[in-house]
This record gives sequence, structure tokens and C-alpha cells, in this order.
Amino acid sequence: MTWSERYPEYCSMIEAALPQYLPPVTLPQGKVCEAMAYSLLDGGKRIRGCLTLAMCELCGGEVQSALPLACAIEMVHAYSLIHDDLPCMDNDDLRRGKPSCHIKFGEGTALLAGDALLTHAFSAASDAYFNGTLPAETVLRCVNQLSRAAGVEGMIGGQVIDTAPEEVPMTPEQLEAMHSMKTGALIRSAAVLGCLAAGAPRDVVMQADLYAAKIGLAFQIVDDILDATEESEKLGKSTSDADNNKTTYITLYGVEKAREMVRRLVLEADLAVKGTVLDDEMLYELADTLAKRHH
Repeated sequence: MTWSERYPEYCSMIEAALPQYLPPVTLPQGKVCEAMAYSLLDGGKRIRGCLTLAMCELCGGEVQSALPLACAIEMVHAYSLIHDDLPCMDNDDLRRGKPSCHIKFGEGTALLAGDALLTHAFSAASDAYFNGTLPAETVLRCVNQLSRAAGVEGMIGGQVIDTAPEEVPMTPEQLEAMHSMKTGALIRSAAVLGCLAAGAPRDVVMQADLYAAKIGLAFQIVDDILDATEESEKLGKSTSDADNNKTTYITLYGVEKAREMVRRLVLEADLAVKGTVLDDEMLYELADTLAKRHH
């Protein structure tokens, strides 16, 4: 298998499944339902959800059994982007080439749409039990894993650090710690959920987690490179870090050093799975693809 072959198939599965987890826009509170769909079903890359499906398949599991978990990951990610863009956070007007949710629907509705997507994510994850594809104990472990990745120990914690005023520039250690929570936790969770869905042993779960930690940090550094070198219109989002004088891998190291760091992280990701059940061209290609992306 290769990533370029499986990725479109994984994406199609996720895109087809996501709408079933959304409430109908015909409800009296349909405006918030419309805002949820606007931010969730807008053609994102689905890297996190696809990583869940890939890890499940590589561990010998049925991809369909991990699909509710992949949808849950995508809902948590969509919620985080809505809240990231709010005026009280990064105050970005553009997301994936479209007006941000709060620009389209208003700040209050966007806030509630993010809250609703986070809540519905756990409904989607639990559906893996109610539809008969995964046992209750596995689903419980997955829900616990996802809640920790999304919470204070993970994404929320990283956001707290990111939104705090920077009286002095962050140290490299502080920057990496922030991104390991803000960006890395959800990517790592995506990999772990796929392994758990397949019933993988603990050592395989740990190898997948290490691989995902490496590609997660590489993903963030590439984001910083693109923010510094590409225009907002091409990226489909605002480049607010530089505008807000935030510490990034570019401000600390410069573009060329940052690119060198990405290459090293890709190598370390490859080494994390080499010689294991996850030793597959698909994961090598994914790491390389993320490192070389242009948007």
C-alpha cells in the first residue's frame, strides 16, 4: 500500500460518514447546525482522520470499525479551528480560503458551533460501540484517549500557552512543549485511536505514538515556514503569528534551519516504525508528504 493510493479512499470514507453525525439544519436551532456543517464539511485535508484509518489497517483491523473514531477526530479538529479564529483568540477572518465561521455566522453562533462539534465528537466515537463494530472497553479507552488529547493536558493546554502575552520570546523548549500539546496531541491521538481500534498490543501503540509525535512537530514547523514564505490567499488562511509577534520556529531558527529540522524529524518518524508491524511504505510516504506540503 502507498499513502497516495489509500489517502483518497480514506478521505472519501470520512467525507461520506461525517454528515450522519451532524444534526439537521431544519431544527429550530438550525443556524448553529448550519455553522457546524460549514466548518466541518468544507474539504479539509482530513490528515488526522486518515491517520486513524491507516493505523487501524496497518495493525490488521477493519477500517470501517475505526471510521467513527476518525470522524470524532475530525470534529474535534474542526471545533479547534473555529475557536482559533475567534476575535478573542487569533482573530483570523479567513480559513481554508473561506470566511471564518464567526465572520459567516457571527461570533456567538461560531462559539456555540465549536462547542457543539466537540460534544458531538464523543457521540461519534461512542457510535463505534452502538453500531456493533467495537467492544465497549475499546471504545471507552478511545474516548479517554481523545478527551485527554483535546483537554488541558493537550490541545487546550497548548492554546492557553499560545494565547498568553509573550513578555519575552519563548525558548526552543517552551515552543516545542506548546506545540506538542496544541498540534501534536491530536495527531498522536489519531494514530493511537487507530491502533486501539485494531486491538494492537501496547508496544505497537507506543511506536505509533512516537511516529505521530515526530510528524506532528514536523507538520507545525512546516506551518511556520509556510506562514513566513507564502501569502494568505495561497494558504487559505491568515498569517497572524508574524502580525502578533509570536515566537515561531522561523523567528528562532530561520527558514533554512527550520527546513533542516523537518528533514530530521521525518527521518526520526521513519525510524520509529522501522522493523515493526507499522513498517510500511504508506507511513514513510505520509511523513514525506507532510514535510513537502505547500499549503
